[in-house]
Amino acid sequence: MNDTELTVVGNVVDSPRRVRLENSSVTNFRMASTARRYDSGRQEFVDAGTLWVDVEAWGELGGNVARSISKGDPVIVRGNLTTRSWETENGRRSAPQIRANAVGPNLARGWSDFHRPARTVPVEQDPGAAAPGEDENPQEPRAGRDYEVGEETLGLVTPTDLAMEPAHV
Repeated sequence: MNDTELTVVGNVVDSPRRVRLENSSVTNFRMASTARRYDSGRQEFVDAGTLWVDVEAWGELGGNVARSISKGDPVIVRGNLTTRSWETENGRRSAPQIRANAVGPNLARGWSDFHRPARTVPVEQDPGAAAPGEDENPQEPRAGRDYEVGEETLGLVTPTDLAMEPAHV
């Protein structure tokens, strides 16, 4: 296939809208990405053109977008570029659209708390599960355990933990 994949960094310009369909659901929002360039004559950065683009996120991604993204948020969107066309009384119109396969906050502009949805996997289907009667070593990596919370989970980092180490001379 000749899909045009791209990554766009910008801001959400309207609240995401979630639409439930018969067999799926989709979340739509609009974003703007404004290029900046340095104007040597004025000795400052100035705004260049702005790309306005509609984004659609299907299924679970769309649900996560609807729960996580709000108007004004800085985002990074990765997906396939298409052109949406429609007829109006003034003739045929079109607009660029991204079918997203990843959407996230732009952490260069702030911080975020990530929450992974709980998954339930029956023991007989978990390829990393210990066999019945087999001792489980909690230190041993196991499929599906990389994000479990427990005693061995790393704790919160305090400002003291982040203090710079002294330089060695």
